Amino acid sequence: MIPPRLNSPIVLIHGLFGYDQLSLAGHTLRVYFRGIAEHFRARGNRVLVPRLSPTRCVAERAAQLKAFLLWHSPNEPVHLIGHSMGGLDARYLVSQLDMAEHVLSVTTIGTPHRGSSFADWMIQRFARIVLPILRQLSIPHSAFQDLTTWSCERFNQQVPDVPGVKYLSVAGDCSGQWLGMPWCIPYAIVKRHEGPNDGVVSVESARHGEYFEIWRGDHLNLVNWPNRPAAWAGIEHNRLDDWSRLLHRLRDFGF
Repeated sequence: MIPPRLNSPIVLIHGLFGYDQLSLAGHTLRVYFRGIAEHFRARGNRVLVPRLSPTRCVAERAAQLKAFLLWHSPNEPVHLIGHSMGGLDARYLVSQLDMAEHVLSVTTIGTPHRGSSFADWMIQRFARIVLPILRQLSIPHSAFQDLTTWSCERFNQQVPDVPGVKYLSVAGDCSGQWLGMPWCIPYAIVKRHEGPNDGVVSVESARHGEYFEIWRGDHLNLVNWPNRPAAWAGIEHNRLDDWSRLLHRLRDFGF
């Protein structure tokens, strides 16, 4: 599917442990949003991909995102598309950092709007061991707390959606032949507490806004990383078609 050309820039926001791209000696080794920016740019879209702190809290990452937008698109409103924690950053930016007039839409992909029971599980079992080590190494770690169900409950009370901004969302479901070994444990934990999920974030937690889709795939497959079990089963499809459909939806809204 060919994506449409939107009238305003598109901003792709990575999640926890994310990045824009990893490079060595001038060569790109890995891109977080695999092939997506190039796919959109080929149709004339302007696409921006910030690099935010991989492990700082939502408020700090949103402040970094605001600085990025004011530098790279100071006079033009944008469409925000956030993967995982990046969707929370986008919501906080619009609601709490006086950027509503600078944002036309917020689309969240696999974002834990109501938190993740896997984050709860990790905090409850490993925080006392891991957090002192991170503090000793001066590694920020507040992001982990922000993804728990109790933190996101407070987040939703304090960060309301802003009238005039379109909110769309996508959830993932990696059940059946889409479930790979790396996701089995977190998938089972989230499934027990919340139901169908992408290996980290449940379908219900990812649901937000006035438009909602469910894609088959794991948490990283949503941003076009390969899903090997699905490929071996012959059911993996072109994820770029799903992303193109999101832009068509935004165009249908008048953008």
